[in-house]
Amino acid sequence: MGATDFFKGKFLEDFSLIGTLNVWDVVITLTIAFVMGMFVYFIYRITFGGVVFVKSFGTSLVMLSMVTSMIILPISTNLLLSLGMVGALSIVRFRTAVKEPTDTIYMFWAIALGITLGAKLYYAAVIASLLIGLFLVIWNLVRTKKNLPYILVIRFEEHSKKQVQEVLRRMPQGKLKSKIVTSGMIELTIEMTIKKGDIGTVDAFGAIDGVHDASLISYKGDVVS
Repeated sequence: MGATDFFKGKFLEDFSLIGTLNVWDVVITLTIAFVMGMFVYFIYRITFGGVVFVKSFGTSLVMLSMVTSMIILPISTNLLLSLGMVGALSIVRFRTAVKEPTDTIYMFWAIALGITLGAKLYYAAVIASLLIGLFLVIWNLVRTKKNLPYILVIRFEEHSKKQVQEVLRRMPQGKLKSKIVTSGMIELTIEMTIKKGDIGTVDAFGAIDGVHDASLISYKGDVVS
């Protein structure tokens, strides 16, 4: 056997080396993945700002962290298996529509958590997740304290125009987005930034004779009043 054959054999031997993976490694990793996945779900739940909370998506975050860690565990102990796994996963296509952009971030967080735990970097996964969760909670608290952008839509008759304008003067100044006039009816769409405490001002439109409806809508489609 020449030197070239020796080094080739040595390289293939090291490349196909299978590490040790016992039952306790699997149990500990999946248990931590479940606990940290529940933490991701908890942060997602308290910082959710969409219209309808989908519980199944929160469950998928927990499963993503566990399934990803389950995949990384055998890969980290066998280089040949890792190449085969990359080829197998490359043919998988996920076409589920994600409505909220932040949902993609949480999915990536759960996957990154599973990868880190699967590589047995437990401290890195726990500390990083705690810091990310803390930053998200702080950001959510700061965001909710700011004034919120809304769209005010009012439908009223022509004779109640002056009374509607008086109520609008008591509200924060806004930008007129559209005005539709049809058969004595007027529909105004106004963009304005108001505080949560001022949302009740919209109720004053209901007391005006000739006002058919007044809706205050957030940019995400949440009908507030």
